[in-house]
Amino acid sequence: MKNRDQRGPEPATPEAAQVNTARAPKASGARLRELAELRRARASSGCAHGSGAVPRSTAGTRAPVAPASTVGREVLPVPPALAPLLPDRGLVKGSVVSYSGAGTLLAGLLAAVTGPGGHAAAVGLPRLGLLAAAEMGARLDRLAVIPDAGQDPMEVAAVLLDGMDLVVLGLGTAVIPPARARVLAAKARGKGATLLVTGGNWPAPDLSLESRVAGYTGLGTGSGRIRSISLDIEVRARAGAPRRGRLAARPLGGRVEWIALDETVTAHTPAQPEISGQEDSVAS
Repeated sequence: MKNRDQRGPEPATPEAAQVNTARAPKASGARLRELAELRRARASSGCAHGSGAVPRSTAGTRAPVAPASTVGREVLPVPPALAPLLPDRGLVKGSVVSYSGAGTLLAGLLAAVTGPGGHAAAVGLPRLGLLAAAEMGARLDRLAVIPDAGQDPMEVAAVLLDGMDLVVLGLGTAVIPPARARVLAAKARGKGATLLVTGGNWPAPDLSLESRVAGYTGLGTGSGRIRSISLDIEVRARAGAPRRGRLAARPLGGRVEWIALDETVTAHTPAQPEISGQEDSVAS
């Protein structure tokens, strides 16, 4: 028994040895061919000239790849004049935006989303200017309006986030607890929808947007109609300095358009009386 233990394990039979020596090379060769095909497919799709080469520096090493933070995030459209003031030139999908100020810009944001075919909803905003939104190009058939959302408008907004690109939620004077805000923010992020809250107090939004009326044109002494409205805009993100600018909503080509004004414009635009009753006006 001692001599047998010293001999070690018995050698495999010729049949078993043949199986072992045949299977490993076959599996390895198939894997290598599969990897080679994947490399060729990736090279042909990622190289403009079909060389299949990985970008390299002059020293022969791989060229550095831009970090993920520099890649532009998917955004919802905004009025073109507002885009340069926003860090991503639009409202980032899945984010929470806090807005305060004139309802005219709120109507412009809804028009910018629904006009190209997106879907939006407005919750708890009984004084929303639908006429102004339509004049700015909004498609009212793609806008759901719930002026009275009952006792819990946040629950209504949570349901609408399932199928909308933009949900505008009026908070009134409500102060939202951080725990409740995190739940709704996570819902927006998971659905890839943008939640825009106005009024009330929302803790730590991703972006804060504020507008203040800078002046009107078209109003005379006791008469006239508003032809344009100018707004001072301030945008604050979680990082970086605030961005400021001035926009104006003016009738142009049969609809109301937003334009960027020169920063040297004075704080209050002098009133200009309306000359003709046929001139267009901006709906409030």
